[in-house]
Amino acid sequence: MDIQLPGMDGQELTRQLRRDPTWRDVIIVALTAYAMKGDQDNAFAAGCDGYITKLINSRTFASLV
Repeated sequence: MDIQLPGMDGQELTRQLRRDPTWRDVIIVALTAYAMKGDQDNAFAAGCDGYITKLINSRTFASLV
C-alpha cells in the first residue's frame, strides 16, 4: 500500500479495508519514501501488517513478501 496515494492516503484506505469483512484478512504492507520517526508506528496503527521504505533492494523485498 503506497502511503502517499493521491486523494486518500494509504493509511486511510487501509483503515477502510480493515473495516470491510471482504478485505479484512488481506495482508497489507505499507510502501513509502518516508522514514520519519513515527511513520512506521502510524502505518501499523492504521492496520498495516508490514512496512517497507522505498529504495529497497530486490532480495530484501522478496524476503519480506
